[in-house]
Amino acid sequence: RTTAWRDPGATLPVAGDEDACRIHWDRWREAAPRNADAATGGFAEAAPDDPAAAPLLTAIFGNSPYLSRGLIADQAFARILIEDGPDVACAAAQAALDGGPQAESTDDLMERLRTAKRRAALAIALADIASVWPLEATTAALSRIAESALRATCRHLLRQRHDAGDLALPAPETPERGSGLIVLGMGKLGARELNYSSDIDLIVLYDDATAPLAGGAGPQALFNRLARNLVRVMSELTAHGYVFRTDLRLRPDPASTPLALSVRAARLYYETAGRNWERAAMIKARPVSGDMEAGEACLDTLRPFVGRRRLDFAAVQDIQTVKRQIDAARGGAEIATAGHNVKLGRGGIREIEFFVQAQQLLWGGRNRDLRPRGTLAALEALVAAGHLAGSAAAELRAAYEFHRRLEHRLQMVNDAQTHSLPADDAGMARIAMFFAFRSTAAFSDALLARLRTVERHYAALFARDTDAADAGDLAFSADAEDDPGTLAALADAGYGEPQRAAATVRAWLAGRYPATRDARARELVSELAPAIVRAFAGAADPDAALRRFDAFLARRPAGVRLLSLFAAHPALLGLVAEIVGSAPRLADRLARRPDLLDSALSRDFADLDVPDDADLDEGVAEAARRGLVRLFYAREFGAEEMRAELAAASREADGIEDLMRAQRHWTGERTFQIDVHVLRGLLTPVEAAGPLSEIADACLAALLPAVADAFAARHGRVPGGETALVALGDLGSREMAAESALDLLLVYDHPADAEESDGEAPLPPGRYYAGLCRRLVAAVAAPTAEGALYALDMRPRPSGTAGPVACSLRAFVERHGAGAATWERQALTRARVVCAGGGLGERLDAAKRAALARPCDPRALAADIRDLRERARPGRGDAAAGSIAHRRGGLLDVEALAGFLQLRHAAETPEILAGDAVSVFEAAGAGGLIDTDTARELADAARLWRNLQGILRL
Repeated sequence: RTTAWRDPGATLPVAGDEDACRIHWDRWREAAPRNADAATGGFAEAAPDDPAAAPLLTAIFGNSPYLSRGLIADQAFARILIEDGPDVACAAAQAALDGGPQAESTDDLMERLRTAKRRAALAIALADIASVWPLEATTAALSRIAESALRATCRHLLRQRHDAGDLALPAPETPERGSGLIVLGMGKLGARELNYSSDIDLIVLYDDATAPLAGGAGPQALFNRLARNLVRVMSELTAHGYVFRTDLRLRPDPASTPLALSVRAARLYYETAGRNWERAAMIKARPVSGDMEAGEACLDTLRPFVGRRRLDFAAVQDIQTVKRQIDAARGGAEIATAGHNVKLGRGGIREIEFFVQAQQLLWGGRNRDLRPRGTLAALEALVAAGHLAGSAAAELRAAYEFHRRLEHRLQMVNDAQTHSLPADDAGMARIAMFFAFRSTAAFSDALLARLRTVERHYAALFARDTDAADAGDLAFSADAEDDPGTLAALADAGYGEPQRAAATVRAWLAGRYPATRDARARELVSELAPAIVRAFAGAADPDAALRRFDAFLARRPAGVRLLSLFAAHPALLGLVAEIVGSAPRLADRLARRPDLLDSALSRDFADLDVPDDADLDEGVAEAARRGLVRLFYAREFGAEEMRAELAAASREADGIEDLMRAQRHWTGERTFQIDVHVLRGLLTPVEAAGPLSEIADACLAALLPAVADAFAARHGRVPGGETALVALGDLGSREMAAESALDLLLVYDHPADAEESDGEAPLPPGRYYAGLCRRLVAAVAAPTAEGALYALDMRPRPSGTAGPVACSLRAFVERHGAGAATWERQALTRARVVCAGGGLGERLDAAKRAALARPCDPRALAADIRDLRERARPGRGDAAAGSIAHRRGGLLDVEALAGFLQLRHAAETPEILAGDAVSVFEAAGAGGLIDTDTARELADAARLWRNLQGILRL
């Protein structure tokens, strides 16, 4: 019955801790009589003298407290494991995972999964320790257990949503099929290489086109909740332990995305913003739960992102950069034994994985055979393709198997997610014995030989030492005097005050700012200083640019994260240099709110790439980048997307103050992203106007109901009353630009018999809506830690700054009746209802159209508009922005022409009421109101002035 454990080539470890071994044997004997099953009790009592069972148990009891506790507490399973062997025992645990009942509570599911995982872990550990299974069998068994637990959990959670009416699953008995849920296993789970105490890395996606939604919740909320519950079921520590620690941080842009993403959003992210390390991660991606067919289809669409047809040496360099960062952060620069990190240290597992992945990224785009997920399989594929010598692959394979088994021993001791060897001699001796070495010296020699082998092969692949080469003639020190060569290099680079530039860097190295006081931050500054000063040397005024960056750094409360990002993403440093070098206003905003930089990172706005399937010259590549950006905004920045995204960002807001903070944070990030794209020439200000307007619309549409609810808490509501928020000026015509102010008008209507509101402090309608509007204005313009949501500029309103910001529908109609002044009617051409309750929005639109379609004397209209322009012109043309607006032939003249055309022709050609000037001229040309050449010239002029104005505002 114990032949499964008899392997002449295997050597079981002896007890590394004899005292612990004795204690565990005592506890085993004490537990034996407590078994309800007589056969199990007899087995347990006989085990100390059984020639097959005793060595196995001694190997565990003397080396692993964690495994010992599991065997002692579950002697019935220990009997199956020892008598029938690990294959039978592991299969029994697997069956318990796969064979759960359909009608099962979440608590019962969690207990079942934890019990089965614990038993499987025992069987797999003993098979590994006794060398009964090869490494691939051990890691594959761990991966199968994780997959089965995930599938059981997903089935349970999907059935829950089906039973609750949120989903209408096409096949509830097999709920994954057609569910729209996709769970991708990443990292070691995707490669079927889980280590003994491994996390499992997942990406949770959903296909909103096929998800069978039935309830009122949208797909984002439903699948986000499902992902959160999946993590809880798998990771939560209960009385029965946990299943697997579950990590969702490998999803696209984890800092700013929900736990579950739509397939469309993920695909767009990878197409436009995916980075090389994410390409490397996606090599191992594999559907492990949910709708497996949909998962495979999803991965098929991402294959061009992972495997590029051109040789990608930049990806190899990125992997080398990541490894250097690991070495710096983990102290892995030297090979050692005691205390060495067998995963991240020199010569460790990560170097083998990076060795493989770098070549997969380099060559795999052209050869699909080089894309196996597993490390060992990839080594063999590289040999078969002629990219790696067979002897090198054999050496790396032997080292990988040694390291992984050692990693398992380290983790089996206490089920700890550790990869580091003990730092003391006694600990090293115990691990050596647990790894079946008879002496620490023999173990250390074997380990060092493999570490050096890996280091040698890794260094041969990554031979270029960039750290020394990048410094050039630039050398900075916190203590030493300025180096003459450094000062000369700074002057040659374009710095007019090289001594001051050197002193600035010296202050960083001395830790004079909070951001550089941390030792790690100063190490990063020392490493990055040459790249930083070179980046700002490209500015029009390098000295001023470096001063602005210094001010930016001085305001950071901490610097390690930012500097680490610069080290990992040189393009990000280039972005900051571009901002501070050419956009002082935008740089000042970034200095006031350094957290805005995160928004430029969130979708890798600083490093958009072009499709990599053809050689593109610089002009074509730039056009491709612009196309990607336009596509991104077209897909992601519509009215519906912005309102949904803001709702998600403010979902946790508790009260109006929380909502104001959430809106300011979201709006600041979104507008900063747009401003960055405008600055970099990937989006013109005219193209940015639509997204900026949608952001403002989303904020106002969410803010007005919240303000109304807060106001109603004291004053109630006007019975039958309705409100509409009207935007004029830039927002009204959807011509928002950087730092555009808002001009708003609240219009209300109520039954004639409504005398006052119905709250505890009732107000007559006029005072009620005036008070409500003041609250809204305060919510928009109130300064907070994140600044105002928007500045307000009421001058373009029909009643000017002195008039009310709230008016009744009747007053609105009367104001714009037959006696309305030309300037009032001209302002009305840019009015637009942002949000409205009931049918008030439609009534307002009708009133606006009627007012603008009123017949007029064309000559009198032209004279009025010309007179208005001339009276506004004197003394306004000094500043650059003022010159653009007020000069003859400038922006306001162009807008005056657009206003004239709208008021002149609205009665017979309502299409002319297009809002923005460019659309007005295009409509006028298309309708034959002016000749097409004139229409084109005026539209071009409007675009030019708007674009120049938008750039100057940055």
